[in-house]
Amino acid sequence: MNFAVVFQTYQLTLNKIKYADGLPSLFLRLYLAPVFMQAGWNKLQNFEDTVSWFGNHEWGLGLPFPEFMVSLAAGTEFIGGWLLLFGLFTRLISIPLMVTMLVAAVTVHIENGWLAIADSSSWLADGTILYNESIMASAEKKQMALQILQEYGNYDWLTSSGSVTILNNGIEFAITYFIMCLVLLFSGGGRFVSADYYLAKRFR
Repeated sequence: MNFAVVFQTYQLTLNKIKYADGLPSLFLRLYLAPVFMQAGWNKLQNFEDTVSWFGNHEWGLGLPFPEFMVSLAAGTEFIGGWLLLFGLFTRLISIPLMVTMLVAAVTVHIENGWLAIADSSSWLADGTILYNESIMASAEKKQMALQILQEYGNYDWLTSSGSVTILNNGIEFAITYFIMCLVLLFSGGGRFVSADYYLAKRFR
């Protein structure tokens, strides 16, 4: 087969699918919107407890101005989630959402390593990326939990939706959301599928 013909066909295909280049941004927005809305809503619903956790130096994060910080984080996540849903000011809201995820990663999750779910068999648990001893101990903890469930609980019912999992709460999810917001910062809300597109078209 002639290479020039193959390459021409390839280019023609790319030219056709470019009209759907807004779909990746749309899918990212639809994925992130409920995540941020729920996170913000939880903080607002449990405002006093969240403020205590943000401000306490012994068992919390020890952050200054906890009321302001909670209001800022909750507002950014909740309002930002709605803006992402409609693709309104997508690039603008992506910036504070990225900052929120970085703050969460550094202040809450980084001490737990990379993995969000503990898996001692993962190559990410062997010290390659943010080693954490609790990950290596998770296999023993899980085995003990399974033994307790088998002995004292309705094991089949309790595990009918899936096996028991040990939460590690590492930076994995926060960094993933950060990268997704970074993509939206550069790509925008998406052609044909966002309010931003039609606002830009109207006022261009």
